[in-house]
Amino acid sequence: MPNVFANGIQIEYETFGEPSSPALLLIAGIGGQMIGWDEEICKEWARKGLYVIRFDNRDVGLSTKMEEAGVPDLMAAMTARMNGEKVDAPYTLDHMADDAVGLLDALKIDKAHICGISMGGAIAQTISFRHPSRVRSMTQVYATTGNPKLPMPKPEIMALLLTPPPEERRAYVDYMMKLYQAIAGPGFPFDEIWHRKLAGRSYDRAFYGPGKARQFVAILAHGNRKPLLASITAPTLVIHGADDPLVPVSGGRDSAEAILGAELMIIEGMGHDMPHGSAWPLIVEAVVAHVRKADGL
Repeated sequence: MPNVFANGIQIEYETFGEPSSPALLLIAGIGGQMIGWDEEICKEWARKGLYVIRFDNRDVGLSTKMEEAGVPDLMAAMTARMNGEKVDAPYTLDHMADDAVGLLDALKIDKAHICGISMGGAIAQTISFRHPSRVRSMTQVYATTGNPKLPMPKPEIMALLLTPPPEERRAYVDYMMKLYQAIAGPGFPFDEIWHRKLAGRSYDRAFYGPGKARQFVAILAHGNRKPLLASITAPTLVIHGADDPLVPVSGGRDSAEAILGAELMIIEGMGHDMPHGSAWPLIVEAVVAHVRKADGL
């Protein structure tokens, strides 16, 4: 797969469709590699007339690892955030948003439709208020505002998310399957074969434990984005699962309330699932409709 040097780092990416078509930039969640955006979904968006770009965020996959930053103290970072103190972090979501815009620069794309999942949704928000001239539309999927007044994730889910992934392949796959199943919603079948294959492919492609911890601290350090969301002018679609145990649905509602004119789509029975399975045809079609409406088509 190709890579480019942008915003001071190497970014691994892949494209689907015709470069002359409207660009759809896909941003992954915490610790997730770009292959989590299922290839068939990317091809489906391309068949529907979009130029789809998926990429590895910094500190994950085949993009640059920020190894000089070391392994962060997660408990210290969480305590600082809860006490309203400054979180010490080697980078924040501002830097990750600038990475994504740097990729667009390298690909000579002036404006794109931005779609982010979970942490990627927070990055999409950040691009939209930090680089508004680069955004044709924004879609966030089970993301939140960083508002400290919102409900927290279920403790058992957070504990599992923050557990360092095992270094041995079989143990890693088992750990990821436990996480995938814990965050899945009750309303759709869980595709165990697909998820197990994804976990194995992710390990074989680029196992790297410390990156997820640094990305988590980057989220904490970014703080409350809600006051900034009011400045977003791009047409916005907020998609959230009604049964999300990691980012409660109130995070989606809070986002939609903060962004003028945002459309809110709540999917009953959906949790914090990976981009695959029965709910995803609904999301594919919703994103296409949102993009076409934003482009006046």
